[in-house]
Amino acid sequence: MINKLIEKIKKTKAPIVVGLDPMLAYVPEHIQKAAFEEYGETLRGAAEAIWQFNKEIVDQTFDLIPAVKPQIAMYEQFGVEGLEAYKKTVDYCKSKGLIVIGDVKRGDIGSTSAAYAVGHLGKVQVGSRTYAGFDEDFATVNPYLGSDGVKPFIEVCKEEKKGLFILVKTSNPSSGEFQDRLVDGKPLYELVGEKVAEWGADHCGDTYSYIGAVVGATYPEQGKALRKVMPKSFILVPGYGAQGGKGKDLAYFFNEDGLGAIVNSSRGIIAAYKQEAYAKYGAEHFGEASRAAVKDMIADIQGALEAVI
Repeated sequence: MINKLIEKIKKTKAPIVVGLDPMLAYVPEHIQKAAFEEYGETLRGAAEAIWQFNKEIVDQTFDLIPAVKPQIAMYEQFGVEGLEAYKKTVDYCKSKGLIVIGDVKRGDIGSTSAAYAVGHLGKVQVGSRTYAGFDEDFATVNPYLGSDGVKPFIEVCKEEKKGLFILVKTSNPSSGEFQDRLVDGKPLYELVGEKVAEWGADHCGDTYSYIGAVVGATYPEQGKALRKVMPKSFILVPGYGAQGGKGKDLAYFFNEDGLGAIVNSSRGIIAAYKQEAYAKYGAEHFGEASRAAVKDMIADIQGALEAVI
């Protein structure tokens, strides 16, 4: 799957991923109104509004981008109906040829971790048959329970030829409370990065491992250091746009080949119509606003890469 992701990045010339992290507050009123007229102001109605919102954004952007990253919590808050919208979104994106990174941030041990891995990336046995559950292409994993929590995911990835992005240095302001703590003279995030490189050494595609890392755009210096620690790991970079990351901050997350990282923007794209720069599109044309925001993001990152690579 890492080979396919790289192929699509090269084809689109867009090392970006659109975060499909919908809140009802992002969904234009006319979309909500139509859903509520059909299903009432219910969890089903909310899930339908989110699904229709996602569908329009995907329709407007799929030809420009290699991948999407739905954040499962934004769907789980609406219960079973929300999870159905999540699954419909995953399937629809794959039907459009997009790579799907399930932002599920799972992390547990033993049979529990194995069940998470099967549910999101593998196949579950039901009698004489097997079924893919959510069937994403990649999943995000929290490594802070150690190898016991990660290895079941790696085993499923080997079977299914899928991939992982493991949390190393996250974009949130308080990440340093634990991740920056020194252990034997090194920050904890660097030790986790070394472990990611170790896990990935035996699980490589043609040029990069399918065991990648999550490193926030809000910490460019740490990203520069971690790029050296994990030379064969693809880095998923959240924190662009709404959280403050800019293209000029991101160049050192990439390798000299111009690959090695994929940058996420969520509300900066899916709620672009609410921003002054794209207000001319209005809520009725929110998908077109998202398309314009994607184009601007691609230009920003490409410009930054050309300046240093």
